[in-house]
Amino acid sequence: MERLQVLAQFGSELYFLLVIFSIIVLVLIGIAGKFISLWFQAFVSGTPIALFNIIGMSLRKIPPRVIVSARINSFKAGLKGITVSDLETHFLAGGRVLDVVAAMIAADKANITLTWRQATAIDLAGRDILDAVRTSVNPRVIDCPGKGHPNDYISAVAKDGVQLLSRARVTVRTNLAQLVGGATEETVIARVGEGIVSAIGSSDTHLDVLESPQKISQLVLDKGLDAQTAFEILSIDIADINIGENIGARLRADRAESDKRIAQARAEERRAMAVAVEQENVAEVQAMRAKVVEAEAAIPIAMADAFRKGNLGVMDYFSMKNIQADTDMRSSIAKPTDEKKD
Repeated sequence: MERLQVLAQFGSELYFLLVIFSIIVLVLIGIAGKFISLWFQAFVSGTPIALFNIIGMSLRKIPPRVIVSARINSFKAGLKGITVSDLETHFLAGGRVLDVVAAMIAADKANITLTWRQATAIDLAGRDILDAVRTSVNPRVIDCPGKGHPNDYISAVAKDGVQLLSRARVTVRTNLAQLVGGATEETVIARVGEGIVSAIGSSDTHLDVLESPQKISQLVLDKGLDAQTAFEILSIDIADINIGENIGARLRADRAESDKRIAQARAEERRAMAVAVEQENVAEVQAMRAKVVEAEAAIPIAMADAFRKGNLGVMDYFSMKNIQADTDMRSSIAKPTDEKKD
Protein backbone atom coordinates (compact mmCIF):
# COMPACT_ATOMS: atom_id res chain seq x y z
CA MET A 1 0.00 0.00 0.00
CA GLU A 2 2.76 2.40 0.94
CA ARG A 3 4.61 1.41 -2.24
CA LEU A 4 1.58 2.35 -4.32
CA GLN A 5 1.35 5.69 -2.60
CA VAL A 6 5.03 6.33 -3.26
CA LEU A 7 4.59 5.39 -6.92
CA ALA A 8 1.53 7.60 -7.22
CA GLN A 9 3.36 10.54 -5.64
CA PHE A 10 6.36 9.94 -7.88
CA GLY A 11 4.10 9.74 -10.92
CA SER A 12 2.41 13.01 -10.05
CA GLU A 13 5.76 14.73 -9.58
CA LEU A 14 7.01 13.30 -12.87
CA TYR A 15 3.89 14.49 -14.62
CA PHE A 16 4.36 17.94 -13.15
CA LEU A 17 7.97 18.01 -14.34
CA LEU A 18 6.93 16.87 -17.79
CA VAL A 19 4.36 19.64 -17.97
CA ILE A 20 6.93 22.26 -16.90
CA PHE A 21 9.43 20.86 -19.39
CA SER A 22 6.84 20.93 -22.16
CA ILE A 23 5.96 24.53 -21.39
CA ILE A 24 9.64 25.51 -21.43
CA VAL A 25 10.14 23.70 -24.71
CA LEU A 26 7.11 25.41 -26.24
CA VAL A 27 8.33 28.79 -25.06
CA LEU A 28 11.78 28.12 -26.50
CA ILE A 29 10.26 26.92 -29.76
CA GLY A 30 8.07 30.04 -29.88
CA ILE A 31 11.06 32.30 -29.26
CA ALA A 32 13.26 30.49 -31.73
CA GLY A 33 10.45 30.13 -34.25
CA LYS A 34 11.00 33.58 -35.75
CA PHE A 35 14.73 32.92 -36.03
CA ILE A 36 14.07 29.56 -37.63
CA SER A 37 11.65 31.15 -40.11
CA LEU A 38 14.27 33.74 -41.05
CA TRP A 39 16.92 31.05 -41.35
CA PHE A 40 14.62 28.97 -43.56
CA GLN A 41 13.77 32.06 -45.68
CA ALA A 42 17.45 32.74 -46.26
CA PHE A 43 18.13 29.07 -46.94
CA VAL A 44 15.45 28.69 -49.61
CA SER A 45 16.58 31.98 -51.20
CA GLY A 46 20.04 30.58 -51.81
CA THR A 47 21.76 32.84 -49.27
CA PRO A 48 22.10 30.63 -46.19
CA ILE A 49 22.79 32.43 -42.91
CA ALA A 50 23.74 30.48 -39.82
CA LEU A 51 20.96 30.20 -37.23
CA PHE A 52 23.30 31.18 -34.43
CA ASN A 53 24.30 34.27 -36.45
CA ILE A 54 20.64 35.30 -36.69
CA ILE A 55 20.18 34.79 -32.95
CA GLY A 56 23.38 36.78 -32.35
CA MET A 57 21.92 39.71 -34.33
CA SER A 58 19.02 39.89 -31.91
CA LEU A 59 21.40 39.82 -28.96
CA ARG A 60 23.40 42.65 -30.52
CA LYS A 61 20.23 44.75 -30.84
CA ILE A 62 20.17 44.35 -34.61
CA PRO A 63 16.80 43.54 -36.23
CA PRO A 64 17.46 40.19 -37.96
CA ARG A 65 14.58 40.62 -40.40
CA VAL A 66 16.10 43.81 -41.82
CA ILE A 67 19.52 42.22 -42.29
CA VAL A 68 18.11 39.02 -43.80
CA SER A 69 15.84 40.96 -46.18
CA ALA A 70 18.72 43.21 -47.26
CA ARG A 71 21.00 40.22 -47.78
CA ILE A 72 18.42 38.35 -49.88
CA ASN A 73 17.64 41.45 -52.02
CA SER A 74 21.29 42.20 -52.72
CA PHE A 75 22.16 38.58 -53.46
CA LYS A 76 19.21 38.10 -55.81
CA ALA A 77 20.14 41.36 -57.61
CA GLY A 78 23.64 40.05 -58.28
CA LEU A 79 25.44 42.08 -55.59
CA LYS A 80 27.11 39.07 -54.02
CA GLY A 81 29.99 41.10 -52.63
CA ILE A 82 27.84 42.56 -49.84
CA THR A 83 28.22 40.34 -46.78
CA VAL A 84 26.09 40.01 -43.68
CA SER A 85 28.89 41.54 -41.68
CA ASP A 86 28.84 44.63 -43.93
CA LEU A 87 25.12 45.00 -43.40
CA GLU A 88 25.43 44.66 -39.63
CA THR A 89 28.30 47.13 -39.46
CA HIS A 90 26.38 49.76 -41.41
CA PHE A 91 23.28 49.32 -39.27
CA LEU A 92 25.29 49.68 -36.06
CA ALA A 93 26.82 52.87 -37.51
CA GLY A 94 23.32 54.35 -37.80
CA GLY A 95 22.76 53.77 -41.50
CA ARG A 96 19.62 52.88 -43.41
CA VAL A 97 20.48 49.43 -44.67
CA LEU A 98 17.46 48.77 -46.87
CA ASP A 99 17.75 52.18 -48.61
CA VAL A 100 21.44 51.65 -49.29
CA VAL A 101 20.83 48.20 -50.75
CA ALA A 102 17.95 49.52 -52.88
CA ALA A 103 20.16 52.36 -54.14
CA MET A 104 22.97 49.99 -55.05
CA ILE A 105 20.56 47.72 -56.92
CA ALA A 106 19.17 50.72 -58.87
CA ALA A 107 22.69 51.95 -59.65
CA ASP A 108 23.76 48.50 -60.82
CA LYS A 109 20.76 48.17 -63.13
CA ALA A 110 21.43 51.65 -64.56
CA ASN A 111 25.16 50.89 -65.09
CA ILE A 112 26.17 53.58 -62.61
CA THR A 113 29.39 52.93 -60.74
CA LEU A 114 28.62 52.89 -57.02
CA THR A 115 30.60 50.89 -54.49
CA TRP A 116 29.41 49.76 -51.07
CA ARG A 117 31.90 52.11 -49.41
CA GLN A 118 30.63 55.10 -51.37
CA ALA A 119 26.99 54.23 -50.75
CA THR A 120 27.45 53.84 -46.99
CA ALA A 121 29.49 57.05 -46.76
CA ILE A 122 26.75 58.99 -48.58
CA ASP A 123 24.09 57.50 -46.34
CA LEU A 124 25.99 58.22 -43.12
CA ALA A 125 26.58 61.80 -44.33
CA GLY A 126 22.83 62.34 -44.12
CA ARG A 127 22.11 62.36 -47.86
CA ASP A 128 19.23 60.41 -49.34
CA ILE A 129 21.22 57.87 -51.31
CA LEU A 130 18.17 56.35 -52.98
CA ASP A 131 16.94 59.77 -54.18
CA ALA A 132 20.47 60.59 -55.38
CA VAL A 133 20.59 57.47 -57.54
CA ARG A 134 17.13 58.20 -58.90
CA THR A 135 18.24 61.71 -59.82
CA SER A 136 21.25 60.24 -61.60
CA VAL A 137 18.95 58.03 -63.66
CA ASN A 138 16.16 60.60 -64.10
CA PRO A 139 17.64 64.14 -64.19
CA ARG A 140 15.88 66.86 -62.22
CA VAL A 141 14.93 70.37 -63.30
CA ILE A 142 15.76 73.28 -60.95
CA ASP A 143 14.16 76.70 -61.32
CA CYS A 144 16.48 79.68 -61.12
CA PRO A 145 15.77 81.74 -59.11
CA GLY A 146 14.40 79.22 -56.65
CA LYS A 147 11.04 79.31 -54.91
CA GLY A 148 12.49 80.89 -51.78
CA HIS A 149 14.03 83.82 -53.71
CA PRO A 150 12.46 87.24 -52.90
CA ASN A 151 12.20 88.08 -56.63
CA ASP A 152 10.71 86.02 -59.45
CA TYR A 153 13.36 87.12 -61.95
CA ILE A 154 17.13 87.49 -62.21
CA SER A 155 17.86 91.17 -62.81
CA ALA A 156 20.81 92.11 -65.05
CA VAL A 157 21.82 95.22 -67.02
CA ALA A 158 23.41 95.19 -70.50
CA LYS A 159 26.11 97.66 -71.55
CA ASP A 160 23.51 99.99 -73.12
CA GLY A 161 21.91 100.43 -69.69
CA VAL A 162 18.69 98.48 -70.31
CA GLN A 163 17.60 96.13 -67.55
CA LEU A 164 16.62 92.55 -68.45
CA LEU A 165 14.57 90.27 -66.20
CA SER A 166 15.10 86.57 -66.87
CA ARG A 167 14.32 83.14 -65.47
CA ALA A 168 16.21 79.94 -66.20
CA ARG A 169 15.62 76.22 -65.83
CA VAL A 170 18.65 74.11 -64.97
CA THR A 171 18.65 70.38 -65.69
CA VAL A 172 20.95 68.49 -63.32
CA ARG A 173 21.77 64.98 -62.30
CA THR A 174 23.51 63.76 -59.18
CA ASN A 175 27.29 63.47 -59.22
CA LEU A 176 27.73 60.49 -56.88
CA ALA A 177 31.49 60.92 -56.75
CA GLN A 178 31.12 64.39 -55.16
CA LEU A 179 27.92 63.83 -53.22
CA VAL A 180 29.84 63.71 -49.94
CA GLY A 181 31.22 67.18 -49.27
CA GLY A 182 29.85 68.69 -52.50
CA ALA A 183 27.85 71.91 -52.61
CA THR A 184 24.07 71.66 -52.56
CA GLU A 185 21.29 72.84 -54.85
CA GLU A 186 21.33 76.39 -53.44
CA THR A 187 24.93 76.82 -54.57
CA VAL A 188 24.07 75.71 -58.11
CA ILE A 189 21.19 78.21 -58.27
CA ALA A 190 23.43 81.02 -56.98
CA ARG A 191 26.19 80.22 -59.50
CA VAL A 192 23.76 80.06 -62.41
CA GLY A 193 22.25 83.40 -61.41
CA GLU A 194 25.71 84.94 -61.16
CA GLY A 195 26.64 83.55 -64.58
CA ILE A 196 23.49 84.95 -66.21
CA VAL A 197 24.12 88.40 -64.71
CA SER A 198 27.72 88.31 -65.94
CA ALA A 199 26.75 87.14 -69.44
CA ILE A 200 24.06 89.80 -69.88
CA GLY A 201 26.35 92.47 -68.44
CA SER A 202 29.00 91.67 -71.06
CA SER A 203 26.51 92.07 -73.94
CA ASP A 204 26.78 95.31 -75.93
CA THR A 205 23.02 95.85 -76.15
CA HIS A 206 19.92 94.23 -74.73
CA LEU A 207 18.82 93.49 -78.30
CA ASP A 208 21.68 91.01 -78.65
CA VAL A 209 20.37 89.08 -75.65
CA LEU A 210 16.77 89.13 -76.89
CA GLU A 211 17.90 87.99 -80.32
CA SER A 212 19.93 84.99 -79.14
CA PRO A 213 19.20 84.00 -75.53
CA GLN A 214 20.80 80.60 -76.18
CA LYS A 215 24.17 82.35 -76.35
CA ILE A 216 23.70 83.40 -72.73
CA SER A 217 22.92 79.81 -71.79
CA GLN A 218 26.01 78.54 -73.57
CA LEU A 219 28.26 81.16 -71.96
CA VAL A 220 26.96 80.23 -68.53
CA LEU A 221 27.28 76.51 -69.24
CA ASP A 222 30.90 76.90 -70.39
CA LYS A 223 31.92 78.43 -67.04
CA GLY A 224 31.87 75.01 -65.32
CA LEU A 225 29.47 76.08 -62.60
CA ASP A 226 29.03 72.53 -61.31
CA ALA A 227 32.61 72.25 -60.03
CA GLN A 228 32.81 71.01 -56.42
CA THR A 229 29.04 70.50 -56.28
CA ALA A 230 26.93 67.41 -55.78
CA PHE A 231 25.34 67.86 -59.21
CA GLU A 232 26.32 67.76 -62.86
CA ILE A 233 24.66 70.45 -64.98
CA LEU A 234 23.30 69.00 -68.22
CA SER A 235 21.67 72.11 -69.69
CA ILE A 236 20.68 75.69 -68.84
CA ASP A 237 17.62 77.02 -70.64
CA ILE A 238 16.31 80.61 -70.53
CA ALA A 239 12.63 80.07 -69.76
CA ASP A 240 11.55 83.72 -69.81
CA ILE A 241 13.15 87.11 -70.45
CA ASN A 242 11.55 90.56 -70.20
CA ILE A 243 12.70 94.16 -70.58
CA GLY A 244 12.80 96.18 -67.38
CA GLU A 245 13.79 99.79 -66.77
CA ASN A 246 16.36 101.84 -68.66
CA ILE A 247 18.80 101.97 -65.80
CA GLY A 248 21.48 103.71 -67.89
CA ALA A 249 19.18 106.61 -68.82
CA ARG A 250 18.05 107.01 -65.25
CA LEU A 251 21.64 107.03 -64.03
CA ARG A 252 22.60 109.61 -66.65
CA ALA A 253 19.65 111.79 -65.67
CA ASP A 254 20.59 111.50 -62.01
CA ARG A 255 24.18 112.38 -62.86
CA ALA A 256 23.06 115.39 -64.90
CA GLU A 257 20.86 116.57 -62.04
CA SER A 258 23.77 116.14 -59.66
CA ASP A 259 26.11 118.07 -61.98
CA LYS A 260 23.52 120.86 -62.26
CA ARG A 261 23.27 121.15 -58.49
CA ILE A 262 27.05 121.24 -58.21
CA ALA A 263 27.23 123.97 -60.87
CA GLN A 264 24.50 125.95 -59.09
CA ALA A 265 26.37 125.65 -55.82
CA ARG A 266 29.59 126.85 -57.44
CA ALA A 267 27.78 129.75 -59.14
CA GLU A 268 26.21 130.75 -55.84
CA GLU A 269 29.64 130.60 -54.28
CA ARG A 270 31.07 132.89 -56.97
CA ARG A 271 28.12 135.29 -56.61
CA ALA A 272 28.63 135.45 -52.86
CA MET A 273 32.31 136.15 -53.39
CA ALA A 274 31.48 138.92 -55.91
CA VAL A 275 29.04 140.50 -53.46
CA ALA A 276 31.69 140.36 -50.77
CA VAL A 277 34.26 142.02 -53.06
CA GLU A 278 31.72 144.70 -54.00
CA GLN A 279 31.04 145.45 -50.36
CA GLU A 280 34.77 145.66 -49.74
CA ASN A 281 35.11 148.15 -52.65
CA VAL A 282 32.22 150.26 -51.30
CA ALA A 283 33.90 150.35 -47.94
CA GLU A 284 37.17 151.34 -49.56
CA VAL A 285 35.42 154.15 -51.54
CA GLN A 286 33.91 155.47 -48.34
CA ALA A 287 37.31 155.40 -46.74
CA MET A 288 38.81 157.37 -49.66
CA ARG A 289 35.96 159.92 -49.47
CA ALA A 290 36.67 160.36 -45.80
CA LYS A 291 40.27 161.10 -46.69
CA VAL A 292 39.12 163.64 -49.32
CA VAL A 293 36.87 165.37 -46.79
CA GLU A 294 39.73 165.38 -44.36
CA ALA A 295 42.01 166.92 -46.98
CA GLU A 296 39.38 169.56 -47.95
CA ALA A 297 39.01 170.46 -44.27
CA ALA A 298 42.72 171.30 -44.21
CA ILE A 299 42.37 173.91 -47.06
CA PRO A 300 40.84 176.75 -44.98
CA ILE A 301 43.48 176.24 -42.36
CA ALA A 302 46.19 176.44 -44.99
CA MET A 303 44.61 179.60 -46.51
CA ALA A 304 44.42 181.28 -43.11
CA ASP A 305 48.03 180.47 -42.50
CA ALA A 306 48.90 181.89 -45.94
CA PHE A 307 47.05 185.17 -45.06
CA ARG A 308 49.00 185.48 -41.84
CA LYS A 309 52.31 184.93 -43.53
CA GLY A 310 51.43 187.30 -46.41
CA ASN A 311 51.63 184.65 -49.07
CA LEU A 312 48.00 185.18 -50.15
CA GLY A 313 46.36 188.53 -50.78
CA VAL A 314 42.72 189.60 -50.69
CA MET A 315 42.50 189.97 -54.44
CA ASP A 316 43.94 186.51 -54.91
CA TYR A 317 41.33 185.12 -52.55
CA PHE A 318 38.42 186.82 -54.39
CA SER A 319 39.78 185.68 -57.74
CA MET A 320 39.89 182.08 -56.48
CA LYS A 321 36.30 182.37 -55.19
CA ASN A 322 35.12 183.68 -58.58
CA ILE A 323 36.78 180.76 -60.34
CA GLN A 324 35.21 178.35 -57.89
CA ALA A 325 31.74 179.87 -58.39
CA ASP A 326 32.14 179.70 -62.16
CA THR A 327 33.17 176.05 -61.91
CA ASP A 328 30.14 175.20 -59.72
CA MET A 329 27.82 176.91 -62.23
CA ARG A 330 29.31 175.01 -65.13
CA SER A 331 28.97 171.70 -63.20
CA SER A 332 25.32 172.48 -62.38
CA ILE A 333 24.56 173.20 -66.02
CA ALA A 334 26.29 169.98 -67.13
CA LYS A 335 24.23 167.72 -64.83
CA PRO A 336 21.26 165.77 -66.36
CA THR A 337 17.73 166.96 -65.66
CA ASP A 338 16.91 164.02 -63.36
CA GLU A 339 19.91 164.73 -61.19
CA LYS A 340 18.89 168.42 -60.97
CA LYS A 341 15.44 167.44 -59.73
CA ASP A 342 16.98 165.14 -57.17
